[in-house]
Amino acid sequence: MDGGPRVPEQRRAGSAPVAEPGPLRFGVLGPVRAWHGEEALSTGSPQQRALLAALLLREGRTATAAELIDALWGPEPPSQALAAVRTYASRLRKVLSHGVLISESGGYAIRGLREGALDLAVAQDLAAEAEKARGTGELGRARALLNQALDLWDGEPLAGVPGPYAEAQRARLEEWRLGLLETRLDLDLEQGCHAEAVSELTALTAAHPLRERLRELLMLALYRSGRQAEALAVYADTRRLLSEELGVDPRPGLSELQQRILQADPALAEPSAPVTEPTATPVRPAQLPASVPDFTGRSSFVTDLTEVLSSASEAGGRVMAVSALAGIGGVGKTTLAVHVAHRARPVFPDGQLYVDLQGAGPRPAEPETVLGSFLRALGTPDTAIPDSLEERSALYRSVLDGRRVLVLLDNAKDAAQVRPLLPGTEGCAALVTSRVRMLDLAGAHLVDLDVMSPDEALALFTRIVGEERVAAEREAALDVVAACGFLPLAIRIAASRLAARRTWTVSVLAAKLADERRRLDELQAGDLAVKATFELGYGQLEPPQARAFRLLGLADGPDISLAAAAAVLDLPPEDTEDLLESLVDTSLLESAAPGRYRFHDLVRLYARACAERDEWPPSEREAAMSRVLDFYLATAARVYAMERPGDRLVEHLEPTEYPGLIFDNRQEALDWLYCEANCVLASARQALGDLRIRRGVDLLWAAKDLGESGANSKQYESVALTARDAAQASGDAHAEGRARTVLTNVHLVAGRYSEADEEARLAGLLADTAEDPTPVFWTSNDRGIIGLNQGRYADAEQHLMRAIEASRQDGNLAGEASALCNLSRIHLAMGRTGHAITLAQQGIDLYDRLGATVRLANARYALGIALTEAGRPSEALAQLTDALNTFQTNRQRLWEGTTHFRIAQAHLVGRQDTLAAKHAEQALAIGCIGGDRVRAGVLTALGRSLSGLGQVDRARVCWLEALPLYEQSGAPEADAVRALLSPVSTA
Repeated sequence: MDGGPRVPEQRRAGSAPVAEPGPLRFGVLGPVRAWHGEEALSTGSPQQRALLAALLLREGRTATAAELIDALWGPEPPSQALAAVRTYASRLRKVLSHGVLISESGGYAIRGLREGALDLAVAQDLAAEAEKARGTGELGRARALLNQALDLWDGEPLAGVPGPYAEAQRARLEEWRLGLLETRLDLDLEQGCHAEAVSELTALTAAHPLRERLRELLMLALYRSGRQAEALAVYADTRRLLSEELGVDPRPGLSELQQRILQADPALAEPSAPVTEPTATPVRPAQLPASVPDFTGRSSFVTDLTEVLSSASEAGGRVMAVSALAGIGGVGKTTLAVHVAHRARPVFPDGQLYVDLQGAGPRPAEPETVLGSFLRALGTPDTAIPDSLEERSALYRSVLDGRRVLVLLDNAKDAAQVRPLLPGTEGCAALVTSRVRMLDLAGAHLVDLDVMSPDEALALFTRIVGEERVAAEREAALDVVAACGFLPLAIRIAASRLAARRTWTVSVLAAKLADERRRLDELQAGDLAVKATFELGYGQLEPPQARAFRLLGLADGPDISLAAAAAVLDLPPEDTEDLLESLVDTSLLESAAPGRYRFHDLVRLYARACAERDEWPPSEREAAMSRVLDFYLATAARVYAMERPGDRLVEHLEPTEYPGLIFDNRQEALDWLYCEANCVLASARQALGDLRIRRGVDLLWAAKDLGESGANSKQYESVALTARDAAQASGDAHAEGRARTVLTNVHLVAGRYSEADEEARLAGLLADTAEDPTPVFWTSNDRGIIGLNQGRYADAEQHLMRAIEASRQDGNLAGEASALCNLSRIHLAMGRTGHAITLAQQGIDLYDRLGATVRLANARYALGIALTEAGRPSEALAQLTDALNTFQTNRQRLWEGTTHFRIAQAHLVGRQDTLAAKHAEQALAIGCIGGDRVRAGVLTALGRSLSGLGQVDRARVCWLEALPLYEQSGAPEADAVRALLSPVSTA
């Protein structure tokens, strides 16, 4: 990184310039330019710019007239060359600050520039700092610095500047840039960002086919992305190219890498250097919850666990220390684990990670979700986090390699949930809590945590209540802790309530326990033991608090927002917040984040039991759930309407009585939808078992963006399947028709066209039975898309014509626009390219009238495909690029990937193979609408682009992967791929 030309004199302090509109700056890493602050200065003719560049690159030294003439014209200058040089210098002197361009010893020099005045000097400083950072192991900082340096390039250095000197400098600066780029890509791979690097490396190897280091990095990136065959194909392409072009073999490093890939060398599977800090700034996570100040007893457990955790850092110790605490709910597993973790913090100086795995609840945390959170906490950017559980787990272990980090996995469901979350490297340790003993967690130190001893229980009670009050009524205090079953959680809640009531005696508390929950056998019976303790805390609540506690426990979801809680309670947000915060104070509710609340899983179960027992009249329970469902449906419908102006679906949804939120802008609306995704889907699922089923189905329909985003697609599909089955079981044709309409779109997104067609067919029949016209447009439109993908163009055209008719009857301009765009695709497939372009443009015109955004992007997408087919790639790219930007802004990740695929196809038509390969790689990395069949199309396009770049072996690997995907779906494109794989193919 230190091979770049130095220009130290440009940073020396010279004579002070006169006051200017702004600091004087110059650029040579692109066109030769000059600025006063933000004001661009005229640098004159190409020869005048050549003179300026020569002086800037002289590093402040004087250039003689002869040297400048040689730089501008070479060995054959014009007869008036000297006069021309003097003229250029005079003109530049008038433009630049006084005293910057000076005459000296018959020549000229540029002096007195402030630090950072020349972009090349800034790039050199950044490169030098990056080299230092890499030398000290700060790989993320080094990578960021190199990116800053590379961002200073603005096209070709010294662009448009004539003369032999400029030509030589251009070549030198370009070589230096490539060196910096190779170093940065090397750092990408060292930090595990191999999937992201593939696209960039593919484009670079196409632009610089003889640069072996780039080929080597591409092979390594492909191999680490699980694409071994392509990695080997890169080597074969390189060897053939070098032989044909230069008559030489690949250098030893490239050949050695090929052999290591063939041998599946384990050392290649992970970055060559440990990631000791994150990409941007060093992060040392400290996620442990606060340790309770009144922790009591458990001394033997504390000593035992601390010793096991400390062994992780001892020389010759176990590879990784894992301790798993098991016991019933409320026995104090989390309190003990957090206390021990805090004691062990000095042993783990690189940080502590914590997560509640929600194993006791109906929706345990998914390991891939937890890994994403952990990787972010460790400094990994979102763009570097892979999708699959296996890849995330591997990257997680790589990031932790060489670090000493403690991982606290609280409330685990089972060993299968825990295994992907274990660090697996020496120096790290994991502490797990669960209700079940993890006998199948290999190598774990198992600890069974029982209730407290009477002495420990009394000591805990005394520390919370106060020595004076307990000493006066010791027997009553023993009665209290015994009634609590010596469960730490029960004791803590009981003691806290007593401590908050100074007028109560301990005997009063003991009497209350005896009166309300005298059966000791029940206090010891699993969850009922905890329920007895909760009963005590619940009994001390004021009536409004008790009502809030009961009703909030009814709502499913990992947590609840203040606005949703206000809907449950039918209270203003201010009053709701006061109640919820008072429940937080009693430890019956937790504050998950500002404005968000959650129950401990056992407390939620108890709250529901209280609601069933105490809520009167019982209809209030249904009313509370109806209000919160209304809240989610009304708000989701508002998000839908803001995203799709003119779409009349929201007018056909079930009516709501409780209002939803109002948003100032679309971005705020989208933020709400994706932030509340889990709660929205939980509410929809919860509504499917009773009279609210129609609103539950409509909530799914209004939140359909969650099914297309990629982030929540699996969860959305699960709820959609449940909705269909529940509606069918209830005999509600109206709800079932809509549920099947929703499920049709789910199958379409996944590329399951046969399943989608069957759901759409049944949805249409049910809609007729229920006399519900709303699904008619949607099922017809979807069946048109299905027919397109199955090659049934005549059927598809009929369905889409019906969709257009239905949308016009309903006044649904957005629906009409959608159907027109889909009909465009049908005409295109039938060879009516001109009609296809016209139809897509009609769709765009309708969306423009409505002010649509995301759906306008779908229309531009359709027009881009038609223009590509018409052989008009430039126009196609304009439409597709606009669509891509909109999908990115609206977080439609799968549509973003699909649009990259279509952009790749347009570049292929325009014979821009390098750009086609780049966008195809991005489509593969992101994923696409349409499942495996579209993935096959992406692989086919990538293969074509690689073939055009001369990388025929890697192209064949792509086609070989695409062929079975096409064959499995019965796609006619399989024949074209077979032709590409034919030995006589010239593709």
